[in-house]
Amino acid sequence: MAEADTRRRARGGGGAARRAERGAVSFETARYIERNIPNFEVLNEEALEIIEHNAETILEEIGVNFVNNPGALQRWRDAGADVQGERVRIPRGLARNLCKTAPSQFTQHARNPARNVEIGGRNLVLAPVYGPPFVHDAKGGRRYATLADFQKFVKLGYMSKWLHHSGGTVCEPTDVPVNKRHLDMLLAHMQLSDKPFMGSVTEASRAQDSVDMCGILFGKDFVQENTVMTSLININSPLTFDDVMMGALEVYAANNQAAIISPFIVGGAMAPVSVAGTLTQVLAEVLAGIAYSQLIRKGAPVIFGAFVTSIDMNSGAPTFGTPEASHITYGAGQLARRLGLPFRSAGSFCGSKLPDAQAAYETANSLNMGLLSGVNFMLHSCGWLEGGLVASFEKFVMDADQLGALHHLARGVAVDANAQAMDAIREVGPGGHYLGCAHTQANFKNAFWKSDLLDYKPFETWSEEGARDTMALASARVEKLLAEYQQPAMDPAVNEALNAYVAQKKASEPDSFM
Repeated sequence: MAEADTRRRARGGGGAARRAERGAVSFETARYIERNIPNFEVLNEEALEIIEHNAETILEEIGVNFVNNPGALQRWRDAGADVQGERVRIPRGLARNLCKTAPSQFTQHARNPARNVEIGGRNLVLAPVYGPPFVHDAKGGRRYATLADFQKFVKLGYMSKWLHHSGGTVCEPTDVPVNKRHLDMLLAHMQLSDKPFMGSVTEASRAQDSVDMCGILFGKDFVQENTVMTSLININSPLTFDDVMMGALEVYAANNQAAIISPFIVGGAMAPVSVAGTLTQVLAEVLAGIAYSQLIRKGAPVIFGAFVTSIDMNSGAPTFGTPEASHITYGAGQLARRLGLPFRSAGSFCGSKLPDAQAAYETANSLNMGLLSGVNFMLHSCGWLEGGLVASFEKFVMDADQLGALHHLARGVAVDANAQAMDAIREVGPGGHYLGCAHTQANFKNAFWKSDLLDYKPFETWSEEGARDTMALASARVEKLLAEYQQPAMDPAVNEALNAYVAQKKASEPDSFM
């Protein structure tokens, strides 16, 4: 009973909060995608077995480095690995066996329980762009991101119907000290949205701040017993696990919070140029990372991550939306499913400097690849520009609109009596039309996916309204969504406690921009 009372208080209970909730405007968010279509599988059984065998060979013969982390090295020794210096060689089968305790599916709780998400299985959860130091909009162009920009993105994410998750570092607010900006970002996610969010990973102490702030928002006991955060733990490919990311992983795993274990691969630079070679390295790195999370805490929730691009061999720049990236992503999805683990990959990837035709082509390729490869958690699903250096306001709403198409594609094809439409075909007969028939009248509101952004008007109407291109339409939609935004209600006591925590932590150390 006491735990339930604590949970109610932490999750927004109390008369003041309930009154605020009744007076607040609620914005519709679509439920996370539940696929009713098959995954696309590019590798046959022989290819999968070869890649799995070779990945185990890498772990056993070549090994991986755990840098500046004596505690990790000792854990691996105790588990039976061969540790020489910072090199860890993992006997064949050990990492795979350790991975078996990781859950195949888990719930990430939001402060609004109606917006909880299920990560794993046939589900797809969509989260926004992560990490860019720059932002771009039609009025201001490309510039360093600020906290105000970050807060605007959180509001847009909250207002976006097809986006299930608030994300993490949607852009890097460079006007806030490095050692304190994680506090402001977490506070924005917690106060400006009621969707699930991600924790900080740039230092173990910042991961602990994330856990502590969630303890205020949800209740400490609830956090220990439930997953309320997802975090992005990148591996320094090839085959290197640094102390910063592993320190954050240790905090999250110990506290039952989810971590995406994700190699950061630019093919030809951080992995071989071949698809099979890259998949082999990805699998070896993921096996080692997930196994390590289970050494911290058996049953800690994790996600098999694969961030993969190729490289332009003339300029050295990463490329996106390419056939090779698709092959690797499809293959990685198969490998994740064989391990029984949730899968993270894909996004609104593009290398373009503007939300233009290049951005649209590359993004469409990347989003559809993510849907068909069986991705369960899609970070970067909207807003990505310029190879991930830029978070674009216009592209955020363009991509968020197209995520609705993914929802509809994932539904598959209905073949019930209504979908067969035989009565309509009989009613209309040869040479007629279906506009006025009973079946059309009964189904027209929900029969087709409808864009909230794109222009389908006749040329004359479009011209009279200013001949606006998609970027102009997106700029107008950004302003519309921000004008309609209303902050979701929060228990005043919880709000006050979060503000006090952030103020105390900021006051406890000097600013640092390094």
